[in-house]
This record gives sequence, structure tokens and C-alpha cells, in this order.
Amino acid sequence: MLKYELIYNDLWHRIYNGDLYSGAKLPSIRQLSQQFSCSKSTTLTALQKLEDHHLIYAIPKSGYYVVDHQIPHKPTVSSIIDFATSSPTWHAFPYKDFQHCINKAIDTYQTDLFQYGTPKGLSSLITEAKKLLESYQVFTNNSNIFITSGVQQALSLLSLMPFPNKRKTILVEQPSYHLYMDFLKTYQLPAVGINRSIDGINLEELEQIFRTREIKFFYTMPRFHNPLGTSYSKKEKEAILHLANQYDVYIVEDDYMADFEYNSKRDPLFSIDLHNRVIYLKSFSKIMFPGLRIGLAILPNALINIFQQHKNTTDIDSSMISQAALELYLKSGMFERYRAQVHEIYHNRGKILQHALKTYLPMYPSSSEICMHSHIVFPKEVDLNRIIRYLSEKNILFNPIEQNYIDDFYHERILKINVSTIEDDKIEVGIKEIAYSLNNLNNYF
Repeated sequence: MLKYELIYNDLWHRIYNGDLYSGAKLPSIRQLSQQFSCSKSTTLTALQKLEDHHLIYAIPKSGYYVVDHQIPHKPTVSSIIDFATSSPTWHAFPYKDFQHCINKAIDTYQTDLFQYGTPKGLSSLITEAKKLLESYQVFTNNSNIFITSGVQQALSLLSLMPFPNKRKTILVEQPSYHLYMDFLKTYQLPAVGINRSIDGINLEELEQIFRTREIKFFYTMPRFHNPLGTSYSKKEKEAILHLANQYDVYIVEDDYMADFEYNSKRDPLFSIDLHNRVIYLKSFSKIMFPGLRIGLAILPNALINIFQQHKNTTDIDSSMISQAALELYLKSGMFERYRAQVHEIYHNRGKILQHALKTYLPMYPSSSEICMHSHIVFPKEVDLNRIIRYLSEKNILFNPIEQNYIDDFYHERILKINVSTIEDDKIEVGIKEIAYSLNNLNNYF
């Protein structure tokens, strides 16, 4: 082992053992050189490696100090089968690649970090986002693209700001995205629901609601609906757009799972909108990681100014570092390579899930989509909450469906299933345990 590696390893262990804690000053270069009987240049090589790994930092004319002594978390083997968590598998993400982009972004945009950002978002990111959107068949102009602090910010702004149709009531599919349901309840916004099931929505009911209620916009997830995992057919999407135009209703399309589409012929609502009715939202939370806090909102011309005004009052701009790092991640081709890789992983898990559902629970309705999340519909006589409690005792975790509904809307007995963080070989085990509990534990229920 080379001398500088000995110095590096010694200091590395002292840092992670806590002998050198966060903020602690390292021995001087002279002291280290004497301790290891080496030249100052050799010692500097070891210190440079520690600095490159973000373990220490230098203060001119003072010395080197420890950044952090905590050991990075590593994935551990667990006996828990977690069908509840919908976050992406964190250790599948190539953090080193993105770290390069963050470091490069700090170097490239160091001057901009000391200024307030642009109101719509980093212009170079918007340019790269436009190219990315085209891969989803979303064609628009740079002027229509806004960078937001996640899709949550876009949804909150759209819900609170006035619309050209001068209406206030929001129509939401039921069930739907639980955090948005929480938002509507927290702010006590006028909202009504329309049932969505494996068979889609009742278009006659949709028309009646559009005709008789003052609907501002209809919030929908046309593909890989959360939490059902279902998608609308082209005929349904065309009918929804026709009704929206006929009754002066806007549509907020949440396309958060666009990166996992396996059907090349299935395009978003936005792509067939001829009357500028669709507001398209895209998140990076599922394909990358939620902590990035970057979302895309594509707005019709009629909404740009009012959206901009309301966005300015919530934050001047989304995180500049996150935006700059994402721009480089897209431009360098890293995102495209990672998307292809993770798409294959999740698509395979979706196929395993569908096979398990058809094998062990064929008598209960469920989505046939190959997606990382799905659901099972149980009859009224099944006490779903007791099933969830029983399975939790077996270390099989589920979230209740109640949080996915607005108040006073009828709740189907739906068991939400998400396999984004479950190892392939555990998916079938978990589904089999559900079947066992239903078929053999009647005394328990």
C-alpha cells in the first residue's frame, strides 16, 4: 500500500469512528508528515483525496477540518414486505453521477447562487426540459414551461389562483393522490369527486357534473393512476377533452409516471388537446428522488401571467442548485441512461405483481396494468382494516385507502399495493400471504 493511502485510511477510520468529529481540526500537514515519515506532498495527496470525498474541508492559513463523521446509510436486508411505501428504491439511483452534476453546477453557476433566480426557472433547464417533454409527446414552447418546487407547488398554485372561467369548484377522481386530498381538506377548498374504478369513469356522470356544477378544473391522472394503477383509453381521453371544451372546464393532467410507460402508442391528454384546456404536470419524484423538489408545469397562454404572479408570492424561484444539477443531468445523457435502466427494473416488478395477483387472487378485481402499483377491490363483507392490521403483524405493510378520498365520498374497499421498494422475490410472497389470510383465517375476521 502506498504511503498516502496509509494516511488516507488512518484518517478515514478516525473520522468514522468518531475520534475526529464534525468540525474537528485535523493534525497539521507537518504533524502528519512526521507521524508517517513521508514528505509533505504525500500528505497533501491523502488530504486531497479526503477532500474530494467530501470528508474534510480546508480553511486557508488555518488547516483542515472534518465535514461530517457519520457513515453513509447502506441498504440492509429486512424481513419487512413494504407494500405501503411509494418512494423509489433509493439505492438504485446512481448518486455518484448526480453528485458530479451537483459539483459541476456549483462551479458553473457559482455567481448565480448569490442572486435570486429567474421567476419561471433556470432558462437552460427549461430548454432541456422542453427536449425531455418531447419524448413524452408533449410539444410546447419555452414560454409555457414553468419550473416548480415539485408538483405539489404547482397543484397548490393552480388550486388557489383564479381561472379565466371564474369558477372555484375542483373536480377530483376518487380515490386520488393523498397529499392533494390533504391539501384540499386543509385549505377547505370547494371540491367534488367522481368515482374512478378499474373500468374508468362514468362519462355521463362527468358531463352532468360539468354541466351542473361550477367546475374550475378537473384533476386527473390519465395513466398509471395513483393509487389504482389504471390508465384511460384513447377514446376516454378524447371524450374527456370534448366535454371539457364544451363546458369551459380546464384539465390538470398529473403525468407523474410518464417515464414508466411501456405502451409507445399511449400518449398524454396534452398531446391531443386542440383547445388549450390541459395543464400538464410532470414530477421527477418517482424516476429520481423526491428530495430533488423539481417539477414541470406546462400552462396554456391564458394562465401564464396569473400563475407567474401567484408563484412569485410563494417563492422567487425553486432551488437553483437542484435546477442546475438537473439541467446537467439531462444534457449529459445521464438521465436517459438511468431512465432506461430503472424502467426495466420497475417494469419487471410490475409483471411479477400482475402474475402473483392472477395466480393467488384471481377472484378479486384488480388492475391489469403492468405498473409498480396496483390495487385489489374486496366485497363489502370484508373488513379491510382488520386485514391490514393482521398482515402488519406478519411484517407485511399496507396503507389504508381513506386518505385517498375527500370527505363524505363513498370509500371502496380497496387494498393499495406498491412494489417500488420491494425485492422481486418478496412480491409473490406478500401476495400469497394476502390470499392465505383471506382463504384460511375466517375465524380471525
